[in-house]
Amino acid sequence: MATVLVMVLALMTMQALMLFNVGTTTAVAAIQDKIDIAVYFKRAASEDSMLALKKTVERLPQVKNVEYVSSDEALADFKQRHLTDLTINQALAELNQNPLPGSLNIKANDPNDYALIAAYLDKNAPAGLIEKVTYSQHKNAIDRLNKFVDTLNRMGLAVTLFLAFAASLVAFNTIRLAIYSNRDEIGIMRLVGGSNMFIKGPYLVTGIMYGFFGALVAIILMAPIANIINPYLVRLVPEVQLETYFYAHIFPLFGYMMLFGAGLGIISSWIATRRYLRV
Repeated sequence: MATVLVMVLALMTMQALMLFNVGTTTAVAAIQDKIDIAVYFKRAASEDSMLALKKTVERLPQVKNVEYVSSDEALADFKQRHLTDLTINQALAELNQNPLPGSLNIKANDPNDYALIAAYLDKNAPAGLIEKVTYSQHKNAIDRLNKFVDTLNRMGLAVTLFLAFAASLVAFNTIRLAIYSNRDEIGIMRLVGGSNMFIKGPYLVTGIMYGFFGALVAIILMAPIANIINPYLVRLVPEVQLETYFYAHIFPLFGYMMLFGAGLGIISSWIATRRYLRV
């Protein structure tokens, strides 16, 4: 019983770590998708020169996507976002021209590439074309998030390894006691010519069963936990659907848990039989 309990704890920790990795990867990807470089052009810049710069930037290997927003599109979007603000609408109505410039929204393949893209624009953009280049304010947040995720991943891995070691140790001692209590039967089997694998077989099967039942209990216990946690995660990051991912991948997760648990059981059983039976 103690062996199965520790095995369940080890497998649940491993399972939680896998789900955590999925959630954090999704969250980081969602935040990264909101990061961009905004390139604002001067009012006097022609549309041809802006589109020419767009094509040049698109050819950079660090660039994932470039969106051109014309002056008219920027004004229409601004009005749409401030439909209920009478003061802003009146101010726009009194202007004789569109006050908003054209712009490029540039997304990189990796957040670390934005510095390279900004440096390229600073050195290679035609003089008198760009008013300013800005980074999204999310960049510092994504850097902190990446460090936080890396730290939690290392902690989760350490806990998983510790519990896996504890499960192996308990299984090892349990099987060693079983071997000791059956030492007379084992001696008889050896006298009648029982092979090493014949003697070890039942204990290896016992280790596999510990892993199987541990995986089964771990997956059953994780289901309500995923249901409880999911609403809170969705509030923080709508893209993270932990409950949906869990049920969509429940059989692969169970397979991984069973393989991991069976592996722990086999290793601990093999060591116990090899060390204490001397067969």
